[in-house]
Amino acid sequence: MATCEARWIGGVERARALLSSIEADDPGMFTAKIVELDDGQVELIVAVTTDSIPTLQATMDDLLACLAAAEASLDVIQD
Repeated sequence: MATCEARWIGGVERARALLSSIEADDPGMFTAKIVELDDGQVELIVAVTTDSIPTLQATMDDLLACLAAAEASLDVIQD
């Protein structure tokens, strides 16, 4: 079994937008949650568990690409 976790820390609205960018993408392949932190920020945690490292890599690559595109779009909108 192979597992990997990606974590992002920031504001709640951006975390929700990022989460929504991956929710439709292979929802059975990962879990994701937003956790409130003590300093007013939140942490978006995306975890993948698969039977093989190649599948783990492909899934994480896909999720991270979606998150990066969403974050870049948010940067353009907010500037």
